[in-house]
Amino acid sequence: MKFNPLICGLIVVTAATSSCKQGKYSAEKGDALASHIDSTTRAGDDFFQFANGKWFKENPIPASEQSNGIFQLVQDTINAQVRKICELAAASQHEPKGSNKQKIGDLFFSGMDSVSLNKKGLSDLKDDFAKIDNIKDLNGVIAEAAYIHTVSSSPLFGMYVVQDDKNSAKYQVYITQGGLSMPDRNYYIDTDAGTKKIREKFVVYVGNMFSIMGYKDAEAKQAAVKLMEMETALAKTSRKREDTRDPLTNYHKMASGKLAALTPNLDWKVFMNGMGLAKVDSVVVGQPEFLTALNSDLKKYTISDWKNYLKFHFINGLTPYLDDKTYMEDFNFYSSTLRGVKEPRPRWKRVVGMTNGALGDLIGQVYVSEYLPKGTKEKLVEIGNAIKSIFAQRIKALDWMSEPTKEKALKKLNAVIMKVGYPDKWKDLSSMQIDRNSYVKNVMNANKWEVGYMISKYGKPVDRTEWDMEPQTYNAYYNPSNNEIVIPGCNIIVPGYERKMADDAILYAIIGGTFGHEITHGFDDQGCKYNEFGNLSDWWTKEDKAKFDQKTKMIVKQFDDYVPVDSLHINGSLTQGENIADLGGVIMGYEAFKQTKQYRDNEMIAGLNPSQRFFLGYALTWMVNMRPEAMSTQIKSNEHAPAKWRVLGPLSNMPEFYATFGVKQGDKMWRPDSLIVKIW
Repeated sequence: MKFNPLICGLIVVTAATSSCKQGKYSAEKGDALASHIDSTTRAGDDFFQFANGKWFKENPIPASEQSNGIFQLVQDTINAQVRKICELAAASQHEPKGSNKQKIGDLFFSGMDSVSLNKKGLSDLKDDFAKIDNIKDLNGVIAEAAYIHTVSSSPLFGMYVVQDDKNSAKYQVYITQGGLSMPDRNYYIDTDAGTKKIREKFVVYVGNMFSIMGYKDAEAKQAAVKLMEMETALAKTSRKREDTRDPLTNYHKMASGKLAALTPNLDWKVFMNGMGLAKVDSVVVGQPEFLTALNSDLKKYTISDWKNYLKFHFINGLTPYLDDKTYMEDFNFYSSTLRGVKEPRPRWKRVVGMTNGALGDLIGQVYVSEYLPKGTKEKLVEIGNAIKSIFAQRIKALDWMSEPTKEKALKKLNAVIMKVGYPDKWKDLSSMQIDRNSYVKNVMNANKWEVGYMISKYGKPVDRTEWDMEPQTYNAYYNPSNNEIVIPGCNIIVPGYERKMADDAILYAIIGGTFGHEITHGFDDQGCKYNEFGNLSDWWTKEDKAKFDQKTKMIVKQFDDYVPVDSLHINGSLTQGENIADLGGVIMGYEAFKQTKQYRDNEMIAGLNPSQRFFLGYALTWMVNMRPEAMSTQIKSNEHAPAKWRVLGPLSNMPEFYATFGVKQGDKMWRPDSLIVKIW
């Protein structure tokens, strides 16, 4: 819908009479928004810095982190709470075997026992290395690859069991490109000086890992160079990340016999048996050309080469849970080289993260009862329903979508399932084996349970009540196959409001923006290809789809033009789904906020009117200061633009933001009407 200046007349007036100078808010230091404002930056030039700059200046990035900001603040709150849960469980050494407290306590204790870890070195893995040494042929390589998939990492390719994109009532086996140790194919192929330097350091890291495994220096270096060659071959036959985003062009369903014919050197029965999968009649292959190339590579390289490859992938997935020497090799490459982090996090933070990741549902039960603010679920439902209602209004008012497509879009919107707060039922982790003897074995057992849980779904009815996140996970997601959004309870936490609810301007900016973001994913460049039942379906008219594609091209171009680090541009094609969702999220959040009492009463808080608080709250959502190395890694390998541009990009397309902060031609964020992206 085109912006109507009459609707926002009040905003224009209040913006004109409300100055955002730092002195005005000096008495409001406790306010989570006013106290962060950097008055040395013009709002219309860099609203991200204007809204968050003072906080950044007062809170430099810790040496142990790749960034600092709202995610760290909220995560620190959650980590401290989860730490208490873990420490209380670990202090009790006589809990019944298999009980929740026993598992939590023993896993945490084994990770904190650094003395035992350093004494053991790699001794807990000696039998696994011996098994790889005994491989005689390609079937042995394939069987071992399957085992490593269950306990450590994903060598050769990716494999998972999820809902079938074309039949969401059925679980399907998916095979995708993979087998790489660096974040993306770009790291093996790009020719800029920085990437070349990373490749050099990667080979050194791999060689050091082989040395730790007992290889002589010359053997370790030779094995590292060969592994780099092998992974480069895999990378060259992998699709660009942006080309893997289209669910239609990455969906190739084939019978097991056809899969076997595609890769005669790869015995899929051996692999599937190793994964615990029986009677697989068909699979969905994401990138058939990758498997064709892998089939040749299996014979191109020797069994000895593949044994080294498997050893590295096995240990590489487990290095954070081994002795300090091994862990530091991992840290120096993956954290320091790739992300610019100066020193490791304290051990307790690392172990809390692992324990929470492995036993999230067990910890979540305690977290919900002891730490979630009262009324969390009710407030989330209120905001979610408000966003859903606004989105329906926006669809009905679109001037570029025909009535038949609108009708189907509204059907899909009405069918969206909202899961908020926490699940009604928890996963049964009783079969997971955890004790105090070995941290790395505990992690392997947890990984094995997780993969086994996924594999066990094959052939069963789809459970649409399942959650893929825990209530203490500060994140959210949209699942196109279920046409659902999931917002864990801890998203209600706002720094400065840990023990109470923030005002609606902040909540509708953060939570409303999240709901809007996730719902919009159902209608972004990927989500628009799924119908209300979660099945891939061409439900648009050709004319409407063409108009939609023209609008998404505009947002691709907008983000292509942003240069966050050196000469590195954001990849607008790769990030377009998230950028579309961000734009939809902030628009829906703002429109829903306008229905609240705070907005209608024009309530002033800390010298800020409701609209100012909303947009400052949206900037708070992405208050993240990143190291250049981390930002570079994100741009090369992630579907999300860096945080700063998740603020500047969407707000540059909102006339309501312009009116609120007096943005005008000549300001850096100003865009002419012809370039403003108007989708939803």
